[in-house]
Parts: sequence; structure tokens; C-alpha cells
Amino acid sequence: MIFWVWIFGLIYAGLLVFASLKSYKKGRSSEEFMMAGGNIGLSLGVLTFAAALFSTFTFLGMPDFFRINGIGAWIFLAVSDGAMVFVLLWFGYEIRKKVRGMEFRGVSGLISRCYENKLAGYTFFLSAFLFLIPYVGIQIQGIAIFMDAAFPESLPAWGWSLGIVLIMLTYSEIGGLKAIIFSDAIQGVLLLAVIWIIGWACLDHFGGIGQMFEKVGSVKEELLSTPGPKGLLTPQFLLASLIAILMIPVTQPQFTTRIVVMKSMKTMKLMAVSLGAFAILVIIPTIFIGMYGADLYGEYSSQEFFAMAFLNDQHEAVAALAIIGLIAAGLSTTNAMIFAMGSELRGLLTGAENVIMKRTKIGIFVFSFIAFIFSIIVFDQLVLLARVSFAGTGIMGPMILLGILSDRKISPVMIYLSLTGLAIFLMSLPGIIPNMYFGIRLDLLLFIVLGISAIGIYLTSEKRIVTDLKVNE
Repeated sequence: MIFWVWIFGLIYAGLLVFASLKSYKKGRSSEEFMMAGGNIGLSLGVLTFAAALFSTFTFLGMPDFFRINGIGAWIFLAVSDGAMVFVLLWFGYEIRKKVRGMEFRGVSGLISRCYENKLAGYTFFLSAFLFLIPYVGIQIQGIAIFMDAAFPESLPAWGWSLGIVLIMLTYSEIGGLKAIIFSDAIQGVLLLAVIWIIGWACLDHFGGIGQMFEKVGSVKEELLSTPGPKGLLTPQFLLASLIAILMIPVTQPQFTTRIVVMKSMKTMKLMAVSLGAFAILVIIPTIFIGMYGADLYGEYSSQEFFAMAFLNDQHEAVAALAIIGLIAAGLSTTNAMIFAMGSELRGLLTGAENVIMKRTKIGIFVFSFIAFIFSIIVFDQLVLLARVSFAGTGIMGPMILLGILSDRKISPVMIYLSLTGLAIFLMSLPGIIPNMYFGIRLDLLLFIVLGISAIGIYLTSEKRIVTDLKVNE
């Protein structure tokens, strides 16, 4: 396998170097560095959005989630992602219309303008920092777990994590967002190929889809229905997860940025529809891998399952390709998120542009270091930690939508309510306060309360004297 790892690794490294050099431009403006020139076409748009969305979380997390919780995970992710496409189409149209003629400096900068209050931007930045940095840590840790299984005792887990962070920082510093988008394109194609090769091999183990479900049902019948063996996939869990995933294009800045940098509204719409097809194509083989694991490795730990299903049970070349595919998936997603956090920081800074860019790059380094530390201490529940990340940033959804969609002077009350909701959700995570009230999950209750509050605030707000925000700017 080592031979094939070197072959595929050198090819991938060569593609990254080529993408970095192709993206580098001497004397480029900060806008080119941070926003890739705002001229991304359909193919790159689909692949960069998909690569940012489907990562280590999909490559390792979803098969393991199917293995443990059963086929109900399809509702959790595939149905929710399908619905998200419609939100992407609608929100993409609205935000592109909002920023037309303006320099987009992240959601933080845009929301500060919409509310005419810096606190709105700081509130969003705080939520993104608290939940996206741990999510980056999940990606890095996923790679470290897999590499440790592939090459036991070669490097400690923190060594693999550190290597990924250093590559990520070097790559983004040379090429900026455009280099990251090229990397995403490579990763998107690689992820789809690898996940189907392994998924098809796992399906072949059963002899077909019908036989797969029959076999898994005989092993553990609860895997074929909700709420699953662990009782996790309840209606409330699925509904709250649906809302959190629907809010991804609204509240996760790495996706919002990609919406804005598409070269036209038409291209953005085609990208959204194509993404839905890509999502189904990626998620289907994770079912096969997960059911394969439920049949053969139901009692194994996650790390042992990864080692068996992705490495030991595969041809040497496929196992090597899986290793490179995982590295590509983790590198692409972590890069996208950390760079997006830098963009959000840039939107909150004032002063000379060269000073702002210097502080932004320092911020990217600091965010990377914190993510590295988190990757060492985080637990290995990739999907559940990702889901917490989606829910945490999703709490900001009503505030963002109110700011972007409203044609009225908005009361700062919504900012304070969002901050309060964020604090309540954070206190529920370590168990300081209960996560159920009146028989309703806390995250679902927060979505409902903040959504109703946003509608109420809009209806009671005064019309703007000048309706076009850009005129004020």
C-alpha cells in the first residue's frame, strides 16, 4: 500500500502546487486574495460548494453514523440536504441582490450594515468562532485517526494534525481563496470516486441492495427503522437537524462567500440544483459502507471500523486512494472554514487596507492554531459534533435573515435575543441547564422562539426613510 500512497500522494501534491501557482498573482488586491475575483463558473462552483459541505464528516462520519444508528440517518442528512438546495436557491438570490454594487466583507460586515450596529456583526462572528473552529478540529482529528490506523506508530495523532494545519496555512497564504477553490475541485472529484469505489465493494459483499437490508435486519432489526438502536433519531431530533441544515447557506460563512463569488445569478442557480444531485450521489454509498460495518464490525470502535472498511478490506491501491482522498477532504474543508473566519474578521476591522489584511492573516494563523489544539482534545463522534456545529450557527439564522430581507429600520432587540439564545444553547451543551423543556428539545425551541421573534420585530419596525441600504453607504 505504501507504494500506491506515494504514487497518489505525489500526484495530489503536484496538483496542489499547480493550483497554488496558477492562483498566485503578484501585486493582487485584497479583494482578489479574499474573494477570488468574484468570477467563479458553474463547474468550479459546484465542486467547491460540495467539497466544503462534504468532507471528513461525510467520508468517515456518515458511514459510522449509519453503522451505529441505522438507515434513519438518511432522513437526517440526505433529505435535509435535498431541502437545503431550495433554501440555497432562495437565499442566494436575496443575498446577491443585497450585495450588488457593494464590496462583500463577510456576513459579519454585511449584517453590521443591515442593522447599522456593529454588535450584530460581532454576535455572528462569536457564534461562527465558537462552532466552526471546533468543526475544523473535527476534520483535522478525523484525518489523524485515519492516518494513525493506516500507519500505526509512525507519528502521534498530534503530528498528523500539525502537518495538515501547516499545509493548509501555506497553501492558503500562496493562492488565497482561488487556490482553495481549485483544491476543492480536486477534492470533490476525488471524494466522489473513492466513496463509490469503496461503497460498491461493500454492496458487492451483500450481493445487492435487497440482500443488504435483509442481512442487516437479521443482525439488528432496529437498524432498519427510526429512532434506531440508540434511540437518537427521534422526530424532534430530525426536525431540529433539518432546520439546522437548512440554515447552513445562511449562517456558515464559507458557503455564503461561495454564493457571492459566483459569476452570475444564473450560474448560482445552476450550481444549487447541481449540488442537490451531487449530495445524493455522495450520500448513497455511505449507506452501503455503514451497513457493511453493521454486518461485520458492529461492536468495533470507530477507529477499528475505519481501519477495516477503508483499508484492510480493500485492494492496496484503493486503500491508498482512500488515504489521499481523506487528506484532500479534510484539507479542503478546514482551509475553507479557516479562510472564511479570516474573511469575517476582515469585515469587522477598520483602518488602512494593508493593516486590515495583515491583521486578517494573523487571525487566520490564530484560528488555525486553536483548531489544532481542539483536534487533539476533541472526541471521535464526528457526526454529532458536526450536528452541534450546524445547530449552534443556525441560531443566528433568524437574525441574519431579518437583516438581509428587511426593508425597515430594524430594532437591535433581535441582536440581544440572538446573543441570549446563543448563551442558553452553550450552557446546555455541558449540562449546566437541561436540553429539554415542555417535552421539546432546547435547540428546536430556540429556533421557534427566535423565528417568531424575528417576524414580530419586522412587523413592528418602522419603514426606512431611504429604502436602499447602499445609498446610505
